[in-house]
Amino acid sequence: MSRTGRWMAGACAGVAAVGLLAGGLGPAPAPRVGAGGSGAGSGVAVGAYLHYGSPGVDRMQGLSRWLGGTDLRAGHTYLPGDTWANIEGAPDSLRSWARWRAERRDRLFVLNVPMFEGNEADVPDDRVAELLRAGAEGEYDQHFRRLGERLVGLRVPDTVIVLGWEMNGFNYTHRCRPDPESWKRYWRRIVAAMRSVEGQRFRFDFAPNRGRDAVPWTKCYPGDDVVDIVGMDSYDQPPGDSFDEMVDQPYGLRQQVDFAKAHHKRISYPEWGLFRNGDNPEYMRRMLAWIADHRPLYHSITDYCPHGVWQCGENPRSARVFREYLSPRRKGHPAPGSAP
Repeated sequence: MSRTGRWMAGACAGVAAVGLLAGGLGPAPAPRVGAGGSGAGSGVAVGAYLHYGSPGVDRMQGLSRWLGGTDLRAGHTYLPGDTWANIEGAPDSLRSWARWRAERRDRLFVLNVPMFEGNEADVPDDRVAELLRAGAEGEYDQHFRRLGERLVGLRVPDTVIVLGWEMNGFNYTHRCRPDPESWKRYWRRIVAAMRSVEGQRFRFDFAPNRGRDAVPWTKCYPGDDVVDIVGMDSYDQPPGDSFDEMVDQPYGLRQQVDFAKAHHKRISYPEWGLFRNGDNPEYMRRMLAWIADHRPLYHSITDYCPHGVWQCGENPRSARVFREYLSPRRKGHPAPGSAP
């Protein structure tokens, strides 16, 4: 989803919260001690995209309270793709996220990193191909080395890097379709540059859109040695008119799981949520059940309108499903994030 939409999310959070209260979905009781995952590796790390900057950190506690104490172990944000300086990690909010990560050893800091400046500048395919070839030859290595140095300096050397996300789509400048071979070589150069930083322990998450989109995402896979996690962004929208179709379609959810297993990788869902079909509790139930059954390293719902459930009052039925399913008080099937 676009960075513009993510930045706008912060501005409408207060309005959305009013909508939740009016719908009878106000704050839940205070968290219970020990709710959710209690140690490193104890379960799926639950997260949400709440705001790109420091307010996102502040809102994690509020979302946890609303969920009745569910432990949110995945903190998720994005670097702006407007300038190389920002891709190098200039935003001051990284310090806030780094402090949040440092408070607990079992937390994950998940950072989406664009591969080019002007990442949403409607760059034509022929120019994208030129940029990819330049990247593959090492022209932009220094920017990613600086990002790696900044993250290590902030004491988040184990950041999960969602690099060049939704690369199989049509929109971002870091898209794969104009030259898949150069795209893969460029990914490999970025990973090499960031791994060259002393003290780093980065994990790299390859996260396409669900479905074929502009190009089959398998054609963009850069290699097992430079990918640690096979992710997928999966919103309630076509391709697929039902959740079963989202699972079984070419390059869909099942193929992601099977591909990751064949390549001995963990899976993730960096972005998911409601979209074209409005307030859809069936999608919400099925996606949460899929996550519980397949145990990704982490998942992060996009929590602003129209996708979200806490900061968006437009989806009260789906919000109830999300809240009930992730509550640590839920009986029977353990909530994602709870210790097995």
